[in-house]
Amino acid sequence: MYRFFVEPSQIQDKKIVITGSDCNHIKNVLRMKIGEEIAVSNGNDNREYRCGIEEYTDDEVICTLRFIKEDGVELPSQIYLFQGLPKADKMELVVQKAIELGAYEVIPVAAKRCVVKLDEKKAAVKINRWQGIAEAAAKQSKRGVIPTVHHVMSMKEAIEYARNMDIKLIPYELAEDMQHTRKLIESVGPGKSIAVFIGPEGGFEESEIEAAFSAGIEPVTLGKRILRTETAGLTVLSWLMYQLES
Repeated sequence: MYRFFVEPSQIQDKKIVITGSDCNHIKNVLRMKIGEEIAVSNGNDNREYRCGIEEYTDDEVICTLRFIKEDGVELPSQIYLFQGLPKADKMELVVQKAIELGAYEVIPVAAKRCVVKLDEKKAAVKINRWQGIAEAAAKQSKRGVIPTVHHVMSMKEAIEYARNMDIKLIPYELAEDMQHTRKLIESVGPGKSIAVFIGPEGGFEESEIEAAFSAGIEPVTLGKRILRTETAGLTVLSWLMYQLES
């Protein structure tokens, strides 16, 4: 079933109005017929509004609400992925898969070893692109919200942003053995806010690691193999998804 996101104001009693690019997509790309059912979310209340297409106008798809599905598909905790900016288009993959795995926010981090350097103009274009990928991934995976791709932060800003989060993790090649990491993952429960810090190619500099440790960010190991930056975060997110949904 196709899913679309609307503003809360577009849901009024039994009527739901879809506008903009989604209107064109439904009418001219999917060529959906009157009476066909779609799923709509407002990105806020974790509800799925099932509705039938009632009418087409020039710039609107008018739907009638059939029922509301309230069990939702969101994780019971909010996960914030702090991703060191990788090379090329790897960030697009990271954003897409992180959203599919349940991340609540993705925060690009301009760490000291990042090869990619974005000025303000380039960063704005990239963020807009990544946010579009996040929305498409949210639709595909039937998320109840559209996760946010934050503006690019320095490591110092990222650490400060995560300061009050309940659990803070950073993969580190000199971390303790897997038993300690397992205990940290198993300590994650519903209602927690979780920060996951992933370095770019080459990892974080020692000064950044020390700053993270000083802020209470816990080192974890990802095993005996060295993972690429685009794999490391998805590994931790997979662990957390398994823990929270078990």
